[in-house]
Amino acid sequence: MPKTKFQDFIYTIIMVILMVYGMVCYNVSLNVGGMQNFVFLEAFKELPIMGTIAFLLEFLIIGKLAQKLAFRLVNPKEDKPIFVVLAISSMIVCLMCPIMSFIGCLLFGQVTIDTFIARWLQTFVLNFPMAFFYQIFYAGPFVRWIFKKIFRNS
Repeated sequence: MPKTKFQDFIYTIIMVILMVYGMVCYNVSLNVGGMQNFVFLEAFKELPIMGTIAFLLEFLIIGKLAQKLAFRLVNPKEDKPIFVVLAISSMIVCLMCPIMSFIGCLLFGQVTIDTFIARWLQTFVLNFPMAFFYQIFYAGPFVRWIFKKIFRNS
C-alpha cells in the first residue's frame, strides 16, 4: 500500500483507470442491451472525462473520508492488513458509486429533469454490486499486485 504522497498518487491513478474503464464498459453494455465488442473501444471515449473526475474525487476527498469511516470498523494497528484493505476498499465503493453514478447520469444519461432522480437511483443500484465485487475481487488485488511490482524496493 502507498507510503508516500507520490505513491498514493500513482496508486490512485492505476486504480481509477481500472475501475473507471471497467465500470464504463459495464454501463455502456447495459445501455446497448449487452456486452458487444465495440463496448471496449467506446469506453475509452468516456475514460478521460470520468477518469479525471474520479481521480480528483478519490485523491482529494473520498480516500481520506473512506479511511476515517473504515477505521471506525477496523484498527490498522490491531487487525490483519487484509481486513483493513477490505474495509477501506468497501468504503471507497460506498462513497464513489453513488457520486460517479450521479455524474455519469448527468453527463451521459440522456435524461430530463423529470426522469433524472429515478435514472440516477437505477444506475446506482445496478452499479453498486458490480463496483463492489469488481473492486474487492479483481481491480483491487490486481492494482495492489502492480503497485508492489513498481515499488518493490520502497
